[in-house]
Parts: sequence; structure tokens; C-alpha cells
Amino acid sequence: MRVVAGALGGRVLAAPRGAETRPTSERVREALFAVLGELEGARVLDLFAGTGALALEALSRGAARAILVERARPALEAIRSNVRALDVADRARVIAAPVERSLAAVRRHAPFDLVLCDPPWGAAAAVEATLARWPWPELLAPGGRLALEHAASAPPSLASPELAAAWTRAWGDTAFTVYRLRHGG
Repeated sequence: MRVVAGALGGRVLAAPRGAETRPTSERVREALFAVLGELEGARVLDLFAGTGALALEALSRGAARAILVERARPALEAIRSNVRALDVADRARVIAAPVERSLAAVRRHAPFDLVLCDPPWGAAAAVEATLARWPWPELLAPGGRLALEHAASAPPSLASPELAAAWTRAWGDTAFTVYRLRHGG
């Protein structure tokens, strides 16, 4: 697994062994970031960061900083190893906590221009319930977006009064739905 493009393009990323972490493929990352467009100076939040591949891809493409939230010890070790190996420790901060209990820590770094969320697909309903309760007008900068990864066969049903789905794109069995603030975003 590698960083696809940008200043760090081609650099190898570490991943934990086993099936608990399911990194977003290079092909899907390349397509997603092509659709997301310019990230120069962006503030990024990566929820369920896994290997950190999504946040590191954003940093490679010009994002100013990234906050990575992850709870699993093997994934945290991979993220920290990747941050060191890519020499981005000055722009990447890791929060070792379950996403469900990370809101207070995340708030300290808000607002974000892009929130990337790649939860375990089997936990989609619980994750969407958590995200629906988050104060998105506080967390997203004007024009900010939440990009939620999911199985292409299982569209999300994120019922947040503050977010509206802007678009969904699928690449094979993986899809992303991007949300924006309903009012003022």
C-alpha cells in the first residue's frame, strides 16, 4: 500500500496484520481525491483512521494538518509508524480513542475543511447514530465536507438534521457519500 499522489506520492505505508483494519485501496483513494479536488491548506479529520492512509493522502496533496482518530492498538502503531516514516509529525496529530468518545478532543481542533470517515462496515448503523449527534456546524468550516466510506451495496442512512448528502460515488464494492451542512455550508 502506498500514498497515491502529491508530495509523498509513491511512499510505502505500513498496515497492521489481520482483517480488523481494512485500508481504503489505492484505486479508490485516487478516485476519491480526484473528485474532492483542491486540498491546499485544508484542515482534515480522519475518523476510524486505520493505517492513516486517507489523512496521509490528504497531507500529501497539500492539506495543512490532519487529526487522526483511532482506537485499535495495531492500527495506532501503523499510523504512528507511517507519520514518522513520512516525516509529517508536525502536521499530523493522533487521538487514541474510540470515535464515539472522541468528540471533546476533536472539538479542540475544529473547524475542519474535510472529515474523512471509514468505519467498519459492519458497524454502520452505530457509527451513523454517533455522527448524527455530533455538532456539525461547530466541526465543519464553511464549505466543509464529511466524506463517509461505505459498502456500495449499503448506502448510509445518516439522519443528521445538520447534514445533507451532496453526492455518492462508487468504485467497485466501495463507495463514498459526501455531506455538507444544510444551512450556511
